[in-house]
Amino acid sequence: MKRRLMEILACPMCRNHPLELIVFSEENEIDEGIIICNSCNRWYPIKETIPHMLPDELREMEEDTEFLRRWEDKVPKKIVGEGKPFNLFKKNI
Repeated sequence: MKRRLMEILACPMCRNHPLELIVFSEENEIDEGIIICNSCNRWYPIKETIPHMLPDELREMEEDTEFLRRWEDKVPKKIVGEGKPFNLFKKNI
């Protein structure tokens, strides 16, 4: 994902803009990372340079929680414990 894409991205659930970006791996583009909406506490993974900005009903709990486990040490604690639609510590929506 190109960094400049963040200028136009909004949360698909609450339409908040701007969003927060945390990069885990980057070469020419952002390879792995997370996009966070601080308004509704939702998070969206960036996998293999592609931001997965899907609404809650189209997301896969198993896939998303595996992503959180993989990057748990780099994801903000608030997202790990309270992120929507899935997190690692509370009952998932």
